[in-house]
Amino acid sequence: MRVRVWGARGSIATPGADTARYGGNTSCVELRAADGSVVILDAGTGIRPLGVRLRDEGHGPLHILLTHLHVDHLEGLGIFAPIWSPETELHLWGPSSPVSSLEDRITRYFSPPLFPVHLSEVPSNVTLHDAPEGSWEIGDLMVTSAPILHAGPTVGYRIQEGDRSMAYVTDHEPALGADLATAADEWISGHALAFGVDLLIHDTQYTDEEYPEHIGWGHSSASHVATFAERAKVDRLWLFHHDPTHTDADIDRMARRVRTRWGVDQDRCVAAAEGLEIEV
Repeated sequence: MRVRVWGARGSIATPGADTARYGGNTSCVELRAADGSVVILDAGTGIRPLGVRLRDEGHGPLHILLTHLHVDHLEGLGIFAPIWSPETELHLWGPSSPVSSLEDRITRYFSPPLFPVHLSEVPSNVTLHDAPEGSWEIGDLMVTSAPILHAGPTVGYRIQEGDRSMAYVTDHEPALGADLATAADEWISGHALAFGVDLLIHDTQYTDEEYPEHIGWGHSSASHVATFAERAKVDRLWLFHHDPTHTDADIDRMARRVRTRWGVDQDRCVAAAEGLEIEV
């Protein structure tokens, strides 16, 4: 499977000279399987250029896997070109809630006055699914979702194709109420999703110095991510969900800190940038 980053920023899009290298678009990652299946992880502003490419290339059924419904992970849905084509079969997956349906929660954003068109009025064939706490198949891909620690209903995803695997665990604070260095594996949020994967994409929003003022906000520090990656025995790590106040130089420093703390080189750990692509 081939994985490409279209947006790696968190909280709000941040275009500008200081963020040009890693990019300012919010969360969106594309995964293409060998059988042609297309899975899109989150629908931040990065989904806009991806949608243009899919429109121009042509595509089969599309699956968007939403980790949660904070606006930075949903705001690109209305400008995703395939959603405006009657030929598109689009499946939206997201976390379940005991309070309201996935459709009701998405349409709180995708409807007036926040968006000029109601989700029910788009011409594409849209089907909404609660992501199960377990596994299901999309083409030749095996997808697994499970709840992770973040504000509101939030899930992480593990995707397997044959003997290759990746995990997408953004907006995640596994250190909340736990010592990642000593806690049992089963008590670490997201551990089972990430364990042994070839590629882990993980929230790294805060520096170690920033984290104490943001405990409980649902995001991780550089040192926490290094410890999580080591405990989960992952092969490669992409640092993700960059804070909107962090410049490219800030992200460079954070990536160096994670590599030093984990004891790996750039072959195994980099900060995610728009256009970063790998064959897993």
